[in-house]
Amino acid sequence: MTVTLAIDTSTDRTSVAIVRDGQILIELHHDDALAHGEVLPKLVQQALAIEDAIDQVAIGMGPGPFTGLRVGIAFGQSFALGRGIPWFGVSSLDAIAVDAGLEDFIVAIDARRKELFWARYFEGRRITEPAVSVHQIVEELGVTIIRTPPRAAAIAELSISQNLREPLYIRRPDAYPLPAGIIFRTVNAMDAVAMYSIEQEIYKGEDPWSLAQFKEEIAAKDRYYIIAESEGRVIGYAGVMLVGDLTDILTMTVAPAFRRKGIAREFLKRLTDWSRNKKVIAVMLEVRFDNTEAIPLYEANGFRKISERADYYGPGKTALVMRKELS
Repeated sequence: MTVTLAIDTSTDRTSVAIVRDGQILIELHHDDALAHGEVLPKLVQQALAIEDAIDQVAIGMGPGPFTGLRVGIAFGQSFALGRGIPWFGVSSLDAIAVDAGLEDFIVAIDARRKELFWARYFEGRRITEPAVSVHQIVEELGVTIIRTPPRAAAIAELSISQNLREPLYIRRPDAYPLPAGIIFRTVNAMDAVAMYSIEQEIYKGEDPWSLAQFKEEIAAKDRYYIIAESEGRVIGYAGVMLVGDLTDILTMTVAPAFRRKGIAREFLKRLTDWSRNKKVIAVMLEVRFDNTEAIPLYEANGFRKISERADYYGPGKTALVMRKELS
């Protein structure tokens, strides 16, 4: 006779169950995307009041949003270690599929950012590896999509046949080490000359901003500009403008000698974070259609092409308009 404590925090739901040889003794859940850490210990305590003699722990290993998912994994592993019992990792997508009752279907978990963690199943068997994609890509497959949270009891059921030892973190982490030796800070009026100098070097012949424009931009109340410095010298700058319920990235420039060091990526992250704090629904930007360095960076960070602007950068120089949803 085996008694399993099952836990899953891969979705907005925190789920707990205690199962004895396939019989569900208790199953609890609480829906709140921000309360996994607070709610999980309380649910487990409530469940243990029914049965405390736990033989093993089954943990939903995702995929799922990182913050919530790690709460369940860390708690389950710590519980197992404290009691000296084994733990078993289970795919949360597979647990949802247990209750599907369909022949051909997709199981999906909200990945935020207008994306889904998903996998496809046929006759109860997963036929694709878990992936992350925008909603439209998944919906265009034309297959029934199941989005219900996994039951903890299903996690316990699958622990008989699964034993994942690593979380299913499909999406690349947002956290990157800062570029070595680079300091990022907000702009001040003294930076205008340095920014103008870089602008003239890089955009000569392409209608660069004037010194007066930089001074106006720095002074504007609806703008946010940041600077990158190396050894006290300005080597890059980026700025964004608040426009109603959107923000528009105006410029993101790095001196040639300091490119491919992660500076532009850090600029993009900070401009996006500022936009989120302003409660806007999306961030917009324009980029030259042939900018093969910048476009992959934007796409990797959730920006999608929505239109084009002919001759935006001059005759024959088309701009791609890109947008990243924030809500």
